[in-house]
Amino acid sequence: MASEMGAAGLRVATPSQWAEGVLGDPLALLNDHAHLEKKAALNALSLMHRWPLEVSDAGGQRLAQAWVRRLGAIARDETDHLGRVLRLLERKGSAMSRGHRNPYAAALHRHVRAGRGPEEVIDLLHLSALIEARSCERFALLAAAATDRDLRGLYTALEASERGHHGTFLELARAMLTPGQADQRWAWWLEREAEAIVAQEAGPTMHSGWTSSSASAVVDASRAP
Repeated sequence: MASEMGAAGLRVATPSQWAEGVLGDPLALLNDHAHLEKKAALNALSLMHRWPLEVSDAGGQRLAQAWVRRLGAIARDETDHLGRVLRLLERKGSAMSRGHRNPYAAALHRHVRAGRGPEEVIDLLHLSALIEARSCERFALLAAAATDRDLRGLYTALEASERGHHGTFLELARAMLTPGQADQRWAWWLEREAEAIVAQEAGPTMHSGWTSSSASAVVDASRAP
C-alpha cells in the first residue's frame, strides 16, 4: 500500500480501522463494490473515442490506436472484476441492488469542467486516476484486514490487477498538457480528492469515510482550476 500511495500521491491515507469497520457488513460492501466495478467499466468505454487529436495522419492514427487499446484493456479488466464480485456476492446469498449512490465520486465530478472539450476530458482522466488510486489503496487495506478467505483472496487479486489503472489514466491526461500544466493540474485534483474523501460518512462502502482526527490533515490549496 505504501508504494501505491507514493506513486499516486494521495494526500490523505486511509487508517487501518476503516477496513475493520466496513468488513463488518461484507454483503453491503460487496454490493457497493459491484456497482463501482460496473461504473468503472462504463467510464473507460465512454472515454475510448475521446482521444485529443483528429486522426488525419500516421501520428494521429497511432495515438488513437494506443488510446483505444489502453482504455479497452481497462474496460475489460473492470468487467472481469465485476463478474468476480457478483459471483462472490451470489455465493454468499445476496445479489447486486438496482440502485446505487457514490457521494465521493459525485463530489469529484462537481469539479469537472463539463462542456469544455479537451479540458473536460483531462478532468475526467484525472478523476478516473484518483478513484482508481483510492480504490487500490483500500483493496490493500481490506486484503490485510479480512479474515474471510474469499474476501481476502478477492481484494488481494484486485489490488494487484488494478495497480496500474490509475497510472494509465494519468499518463493519458499528461499527454494532453505541458509538463508544468500537468503537474499543476494533478496537484489541484489531489487536493480536491483529499477534501472529498475526509468529508464522507462512515459506512460499509468502498469510498466511505471514517471517524478519525486524520480528517483534519488535508492541506489547504488554491481552488483555482
